[in-house]
Amino acid sequence: MHQVPGLDALFLHLETPEMPMHVGALHLFELPHGFRGRWINALRKHLQARLPHAPALRRQLAEMPLNLVNPVWLDVTPKLEQHVLAEALEPGATLADLHAAVARLHMQLLPRDRPLWRFHVFEDLAPSDNGHRRVALYTQLHHAAVDGQAAVALAQVLLDLGPEPREMPVATKRRRAGKDVPPLGTVDQWRLALSEQARQFIDLARALPGSTGVLTKVAGSAAGDVLARSAKALLARVKGEAKAPSAGHSSLNLAPRTRFNVAVSASRSFTTLHLPLPALQAARKALQCSLNDAVLYLCSTALREYLKGAGELPRKPLIAAVPVSMRDAGDDAANNQVTMSSLSLGTQIADPRKRFSHVLEASRHMKAGLGSLKQLMPTDFPSIGLPWLLPAAARAWGGVAERVPPLVNVVISNVPGVPVALYLAGARMLTNAPASIVVHGIALNITVQTYEKHLEVGLIACGEALPDIDLLAAHLRRAYDGFIELAAED
Repeated sequence: MHQVPGLDALFLHLETPEMPMHVGALHLFELPHGFRGRWINALRKHLQARLPHAPALRRQLAEMPLNLVNPVWLDVTPKLEQHVLAEALEPGATLADLHAAVARLHMQLLPRDRPLWRFHVFEDLAPSDNGHRRVALYTQLHHAAVDGQAAVALAQVLLDLGPEPREMPVATKRRRAGKDVPPLGTVDQWRLALSEQARQFIDLARALPGSTGVLTKVAGSAAGDVLARSAKALLARVKGEAKAPSAGHSSLNLAPRTRFNVAVSASRSFTTLHLPLPALQAARKALQCSLNDAVLYLCSTALREYLKGAGELPRKPLIAAVPVSMRDAGDDAANNQVTMSSLSLGTQIADPRKRFSHVLEASRHMKAGLGSLKQLMPTDFPSIGLPWLLPAAARAWGGVAERVPPLVNVVISNVPGVPVALYLAGARMLTNAPASIVVHGIALNITVQTYEKHLEVGLIACGEALPDIDLLAAHLRRAYDGFIELAAED
């Protein structure tokens, strides 16, 4: 039992019916030849065996007295019939129908009186070309429990490298007995809450002296970068300098207002792409850029063409928010260790090669400031009063999001994947497309993940802001083809 850390708890406090705070993915699976019965039963049996090794699936919230500070996680045994659910599609349903079903399910909040996850199984799909039965799985995992990297770590526990499940290490005696951790009494709850707050204040105070040195380092590097200018401005205020940097050098660059910068509704549009990875890897190596740089360029091109076709292309470049992991190598803890940076996508530049150069330069500046700034991003902090204040702030933000100048237009996230085929409960995974979060003011999220020999892309948006999300996906596919051609010209 432990208190939910500050960064994780933000996803609990900011959740509203219009802003569900869970992440997930849509998977297509192929069942082995001769499989009999319902796959959902095999999946439940498989998960039951893996639960002792998957703490993220056993976490249940318990509020503290008066809901004054962050809740705690209890270790419980989930009832799998409540978490692994059968979903139906109409006979002859298409992939578009499956996407629509995921968009609808994505808006369902996860009940907080049980572990914060659900798996939705679709067993009525058309067979593969080889005649094998196919099923689909849409997963929901609350972001308070996992970030992208932690979800990958969870997948490593649940998935296998072949159709035969591997043997797992022996579980602890307590988990074998299936005993849950009992909740604390009121007195013990207050003792835990107050001791945690004291520890967090002490840890924060200890970190402040080092933070000043980090700010100085950032301010002295990457001249002209937005992060550096912001650090200089902050230092000027802290030191009380008479002459602070001018507004032109200290203020953040604002993003242009687009159809994505609105208060989101309680509807979603969702679609996926399954792009060949070897050709993309060869092209990005020929152009001497990283896979992440290539993804940013593809999104830049697709967004430019989509908005241009709608007669809505701004003269200023769109700004992307880019999640950045703060994890150390080998850290697979089931929590959030992520910060957010931003960069210009150069969408105002018509020439593809010049726009590609713009994205590379923007990416270089972003990376230059991240190493030091990671040290400034706490994952835990005191939470007295936050469970009261933040939900009200989230509701209020929905009313003003369209009147406040936007800082970013879209979230673009790249989560590392695996290069080999994976299996779940005997079924071979064919695709693995992410489904993430949109919030008031940022109504579009594009998340990619590599799997086997493909780049899996999940696009999710507010259904009212972007009802034609398949059109954006088509532009993204054409951007992929254009990137391959761009590399061939060198």
